[in-house]
Amino acid sequence: MLRSAVRTVARASAGPLSGIATPEKWVVDWFTGSMANSAGIRVDHETAMMYAPFFAGVRVIAEDLGLLPLFLYERLKRGKDRATGHPLYPLLHDAPNDMMGAMAFKEALQGHAITRGIGAAYVVTHERTGVIEELWPLRPDRTRVKVRQMGKGRVERWLQYRDDVNGVYANLAPGEFLCVNGLGDDGVRGYSVVELAANSIGLGLATEHYGAKTFSNGAAPAGALSHPDNLSPEARKRMAEDWENIHRGIDRAHRVAILEEGVTWQQVGLPNDANQFLETRKLQVTDMARWLRLPPHKIGDLDRATFSNIEEQQLDYVSSALNAWLTRWEQAILTQLLLPEERSRYYPEHLVDALLRGNSVARYQAYAVGRQWGWLSANDVRERENMNPVEGGDAYLVPLNMVPAGSGAPAVEDDERAAALRYARIMRGRGIAARDGLADAWAPKIEEADQEIADLERKRVGALVDKHLDTGGRARSTPAFLAALSTLYAEDGPIGEAMTALWLPLMTAFAADVAEDAAEEVGHEDDIDLSTWARAYVLAHVAYRLASSFGQLRKKTEEADTEEDAAAAVVERLTKWQEERPEQTARWEAAQLPNAAARETWKEAGVRSLKWVARGSKNCPYCTKLDGRTIAIEKPFIAKGDEVEGEDGEALKAKRNTFHPPVHAGCMCQVVPVVSD
Repeated sequence: MLRSAVRTVARASAGPLSGIATPEKWVVDWFTGSMANSAGIRVDHETAMMYAPFFAGVRVIAEDLGLLPLFLYERLKRGKDRATGHPLYPLLHDAPNDMMGAMAFKEALQGHAITRGIGAAYVVTHERTGVIEELWPLRPDRTRVKVRQMGKGRVERWLQYRDDVNGVYANLAPGEFLCVNGLGDDGVRGYSVVELAANSIGLGLATEHYGAKTFSNGAAPAGALSHPDNLSPEARKRMAEDWENIHRGIDRAHRVAILEEGVTWQQVGLPNDANQFLETRKLQVTDMARWLRLPPHKIGDLDRATFSNIEEQQLDYVSSALNAWLTRWEQAILTQLLLPEERSRYYPEHLVDALLRGNSVARYQAYAVGRQWGWLSANDVRERENMNPVEGGDAYLVPLNMVPAGSGAPAVEDDERAAALRYARIMRGRGIAARDGLADAWAPKIEEADQEIADLERKRVGALVDKHLDTGGRARSTPAFLAALSTLYAEDGPIGEAMTALWLPLMTAFAADVAEDAAEEVGHEDDIDLSTWARAYVLAHVAYRLASSFGQLRKKTEEADTEEDAAAAVVERLTKWQEERPEQTARWEAAQLPNAAARETWKEAGVRSLKWVARGSKNCPYCTKLDGRTIAIEKPFIAKGDEVEGEDGEALKAKRNTFHPPVHAGCMCQVVPVVSD
């Protein structure tokens, strides 16, 4: 009897609230002030969803979780397989009951879990076999979590369901419900975000209410009518009503008012700009994103979103905020819907590939790597791209030079070795052109990253200029500016952190491409990892750039006669960096990094000597002098302090050990390996 009653109520649980039929809750709330907040706006689970940023955040998480396919897998000896024959599979993947699909079910429970702290569903089982047949969401406002003592040292989570409308009161034991909850103080009940964020939501609702009231008042602040004499209550009431009838409402704004008998109008309150109305509304959007652990762009705040960071924010959202909820769902299903003896064999898992898909070029490059190294077949790729399989597409390909681990390298006869060396010489001639192609491909990305750094310097240093040098008549202080500038350009400061964050992934990937080509150029078949070298390379360049930039700005400041001149000189240098330096940096790195990374690769491959190759129509006499010079790979072509004479007798003195080109801006020289039999 209890089971059928709960099942009936569960089927009807999607209906609207009936406050008239069950007045206890709202009556108590009304008189006790429940869910009140500092903004003076009543916030409860219904009114909170009327606040756009909060509703948007809840919808984003609920919809994203709902749209991800949820599969039940069976563990194999190696790998896994979808357990389509298990009774739970169609309930989780397709439809948990005959009234809603899987997405509607999951997003409903997820919304409950965020707003109420618990999302619960009633589990309908077959009366004789106990097999789960349906899942029905339960109304969270009628559900309470209870922890019961079940003997010494053992507790269980039960659900208490109270439906005053239909007169149903049920206690659901473990196995009769599915419960998903978020962060809580005891692990079985989650916090309600609505209750925790009541002040933030209330402030947002208050600003919306304030804005609406302002526009209903003709978009003008409130005011008062002042009469020189004392008025009777009837006269005051009549005057107020007449004024309201003329001016109340947006459609009556800007009407002409005729004031008689010395009546005057006085504004009361501040205009919206003085109240920072728009700034407050923007901040509340960010605040809601913070409460829900969302990147602000997910709920429409694009102020700080850029082309370069929005994809990373999406990946961070999937791997952190959304993944936490996915794990909670999967563990709840595993522990509450699967029998103890089934858990070692079956497990649920969401398919998140749809949210992690990159652009077409990035996907196809990843597929190419998978096909080349044998963990993807043509049909695997086609399935991921939602295409039908093709005949013969299930074959897995591997490189011909791959051997089983531990078997040692295959024996190479003398004639095969000679053929490999001939091939390496041929590839060496192609290596210069290949590195040129890589440089052309990576240079725009380096320029874009360096432009972002230059823009950041313009913003942060410009703020220091405004504060300490160009203060509009207030106290100016060159020492204070230089002290703040030193902190800004410290290696662990914001400029250095931004450089490292932008350059490190770029330079590491660039070096990896060069290493792959350079290894093939000398016939080296093993993988070479330059990630550690690339990190040291980037950190050295960051340290040099920070010292150089700080030194230039300090010199400009100290050489100026007045603070105003210093401010102008610093801003001029910042503008020059924005306009010229990104292109210069890209051109220099496109010439330097391929030579440096290729040299490191050849060292790992066992190459002993390098040769300098001067190239380009604008070779300077110094590069011409170096053309053809061959040295041991560990030694520099030019040692620090050495001089290289040009054709006109002038000498170029080296400021550091030069192991590879370029030796000056615009140098197009390269190094090539010297391969011998």
